[in-house]
Amino acid sequence: MILTENLKDGTLTVCLKGEMDHHGAAAVRQDVDELIIRSKPKKAVLVLSDINFCDSSGLGLIMGRYKTAVRVGATLSVMDPSPPVERMIKLAGMDKLIKIERSARA
Repeated sequence: MILTENLKDGTLTVCLKGEMDHHGAAAVRQDVDELIIRSKPKKAVLVLSDINFCDSSGLGLIMGRYKTAVRVGATLSVMDPSPPVERMIKLAGMDKLIKIERSARA
């Protein structure tokens, strides 16, 4: 999984690309946590428009980063999730806890 990040005006935006399966999630889990802990943003956003597969490990990736964000006093949202990711988030009921946002381009 490929990760890019941007911190601007108290918002940490992390774009993920690839598959959110066991291997992909394990590869970026710690990196995203370190970004959140180091930057202590007011808001963290996971951009998931370029994720083409998501299983329970992907849901765990999102939920774990939610817990890390809360621990540093930030909110966490998911931006432009691809259809497979959005379906998994809603099936798990995580959309009740984590806001799904849409960008102007989506």
